[in-house]
Amino acid sequence: MRKILLAGLFLALLTGCTPRTVDENAVTHLRVWVGDNADVAWMEQVVRDFEAANPRQNYDIQLGVQNEGDAARVILADVESAADVFTFADDQLPDLLLGGALMPIQEDTEDIINRNTPESVAAATGPDGHLCAYPATTDNGYFLFYNSALITPEDAASFEFLLDRAAQNGRRVAFPMTNGWYLYSFFRGAGLEMRLSEDGVTNLCNWNAADTPITGVQVLTALLDIAQHPGFISADSDAFVAGLKDGSIIAGVSGTWNANVAAQVWGDDYAAAKLPTFRAADQDVQMASFSGYKLVGVNPYSGNAGVAMDLAAFMTDYEAQMDRFRLRRQGPSNVAALASTEVQTEPAIAAIIAQAPYADVQRVGSKYWDAAASLGKIIASGNPSSTDLQTLLDNAVAGITAPAGQ
Repeated sequence: MRKILLAGLFLALLTGCTPRTVDENAVTHLRVWVGDNADVAWMEQVVRDFEAANPRQNYDIQLGVQNEGDAARVILADVESAADVFTFADDQLPDLLLGGALMPIQEDTEDIINRNTPESVAAATGPDGHLCAYPATTDNGYFLFYNSALITPEDAASFEFLLDRAAQNGRRVAFPMTNGWYLYSFFRGAGLEMRLSEDGVTNLCNWNAADTPITGVQVLTALLDIAQHPGFISADSDAFVAGLKDGSIIAGVSGTWNANVAAQVWGDDYAAAKLPTFRAADQDVQMASFSGYKLVGVNPYSGNAGVAMDLAAFMTDYEAQMDRFRLRRQGPSNVAALASTEVQTEPAIAAIIAQAPYADVQRVGSKYWDAAASLGKIIASGNPSSTDLQTLLDNAVAGITAPAGQ
């Protein structure tokens, strides 16, 4: 029955006969998942605008929150019960496609392609070349926030300078050391690799290399020095925000989702920049990063798939993306919105653009995350067992590159 339903939906799209609700007395029910509680206000505005743009229709649109980084796992657990429309991080596109959880886009594809950046369109395109989701943002990466009253641009260019300046002021520089998404920055910046293998499931990683210009042990030594500096604190997003508010953190690595709070707390002293360099093997090494995009997908098992696609298109058009930027300071994928003076002069967006040459699109096998987090926890705690550094790296790489079934 599931296969018959899916085939019917695809046939309706391909023949241009996507069903629409035409009975003015009928109510169209939709569920929408956004990625963060802070997105709810924006989505409520989108829903009001969508309803105003379609006055002859009656809608019951229910909003929920599902973290974009974990969307695929939750959706694939029960696709038929998932939301009609949902936002997700672009690295989950392959899993969602493989699980049959994305309705292919057949209408207005040329317009969608033309109005969004080529990179965001590529991120929303399946391996067969078909557009499978609607581009929403170009800012799913990270950079440095800092308080310009206490940190100069010269300080912000170097992790060591940042730490020293923070310690002099009795404050801290925050970095999410226990999160593999961020830990990648140091090893990749030093020329070491961690990437998805050709099988699309397992990882390739040489973080334990001993014959590279900068070895894995030299990077790990630098990380332990950073973690033990009195001006450092390992902090996830919540701890970063708490530190901003209580004044204990004067600089830190995070993303656009925390731009509003940084601007509110620091006011005119709010500043942002690309990631700094760090010192390894007597060299100043530019930190790398992951980059990514947020996309909007439509569930092929939606009872109102045609209207769901209309809403997904509406919530990713120019006006909706500009509204999202104004409320959340998140970078649009829409070319015209991204080029606007309003967006270009936002420090967080400027920082994302400055970091772009050092950023890699995130394509990572699932075994990476826990193994990298375990290594990050050891670093953040200062290697309390005094384990040999090469052994630490060998163990981490074994976990990162392990077969998916293990």
